[in-house]
Amino acid sequence: MKKALIICAAGMSSSLMAKKVTEFFAKEDKAITVDAVSATEGTNMIKNSDFALFLISPQTMMMFDKFKKLGDEVGKPVVSIPFQAYIPIQSGIEQLAKLIEDNIN
Repeated sequence: MKKALIICAAGMSSSLMAKKVTEFFAKEDKAITVDAVSATEGTNMIKNSDFALFLISPQTMMMFDKFKKLGDEVGKPVVSIPFQAYIPIQSGIEQLAKLIEDNIN
């Protein structure tokens, strides 16, 4: 099972997106789960967790460079989520799922 983590400002909208994308992967019979945390937990999660991919939410983009640098240091990919992939409708969920599949190790 591969795991991706969304890092968000407060973790509320990202929790919804994480749930919906995890459900999408389950329906597609793909072994990927997605979780979410607030930006205050992001540094620790990148350094110390077993997530294979970190996704930075649109509202947390001002912190992207910091998280990307940390990800590079520990050898874990950190990517930004475009606005159109962060909408809890089918097209947004599908775009986020594709972004995850294209970047997860």
